[in-house]
Amino acid sequence: MELLNNLNKVHTTEMGVGRIKRNIGVEVEDIVKYCVDKIKQDNAVIKRKGKNYYVGVDGIIITVNASSYTIITAHKEK
Repeated sequence: MELLNNLNKVHTTEMGVGRIKRNIGVEVEDIVKYCVDKIKQDNAVIKRKGKNYYVGVDGIIITVNASSYTIITAHKEK
């Protein structure tokens, strides 16, 4: 899968860092590494819809732009 082949390009914006941490309730030094580690897990379900990838893993959904590999947001599954 394209996302897994380009994990080295995954990043987020300064605003994204705070939004992601707040939405999923984690306080880690490197939120991008945290998300990449989640995406790499064997139980991660990766789906592409339109311009984004949606990665469901451990009760959270991580949204990644498919062309820029920017983590847009992450939130807890409902």
